Amino acid sequence: MSSADYLKRMFGLDGLTAVVIGGTGTLGGSFCDALAGAGAHVVVVGRNDEHGHERVRLVQAAGGSAEYFSCDATSRDGLDSLVAHLRAAGREANVLINGAGVNSPTPFLEISEDEWDRILNVNLRGVRLACQVVGKYMLEKGTKGSIINIASVSAGPPLSRVFTYSLSKAAVLNLTQNLAREWATKGIRVNALSPGFFPAEQNRKVLTPDRVENIMRHTPMARFGSPEELAGGILLLASPTAGSFLTGQNLLIDGGFTAMTI
Repeated sequence: MSSADYLKRMFGLDGLTAVVIGGTGTLGGSFCDALAGAGAHVVVVGRNDEHGHERVRLVQAAGGSAEYFSCDATSRDGLDSLVAHLRAAGREANVLINGAGVNSPTPFLEISEDEWDRILNVNLRGVRLACQVVGKYMLEKGTKGSIINIASVSAGPPLSRVFTYSLSKAAVLNLTQNLAREWATKGIRVNALSPGFFPAEQNRKVLTPDRVENIMRHTPMARFGSPEELAGGILLLASPTAGSFLTGQNLLIDGGFTAMTI
């Protein structure tokens, strides 16, 4: 067997459909590229039509297969419509990535009800709804699939200036483990991927010069991550071969950030 054949057998996703919620964002877009590059048909899900159609164009220009579906991740009706679309097209949801997220640097005593609700609504409720709605479809179809929830290094010891975000990501990890336990015998693996510091739209507000300096001091690799450096983790967790015995886990890709103390 050639090395190319071996890698395709271990990590190839030919004939599978990957639903990427939050695929219109910086990191979500890189997930779409990786999954399509491995052979999956990618459904880019988000609310920014311009970014969604551009991501599809980029995937197709690279020789991959993709489509855009406009959907609010916090709307059960929207997710129901997504499943109806998949059903009508005769597609399963073999891979589901919950990658939509929002953030804010507001200090705890200044957090408003609206801000608290908005962050938890997207970062936690959205994950729960997608796992319920799309996960139910996977179970009904008897799909042997993978759900990947995007968490964060802030889900453990919390980071300053991202209070509600950290709390929401800690809850996502707990949800991931609970669901992995519940669906382990049903053919659906549920894992989390926790990126370290990858500059994107949702965290630019908190990346002030002094904070960047602190991050670099606490990251052994002393640099930010590039979105493409998450591809290997995504393909491992998505693969029905290489990742077949992985469930309930949190894969950290952080340049050593969580290995650092002083």
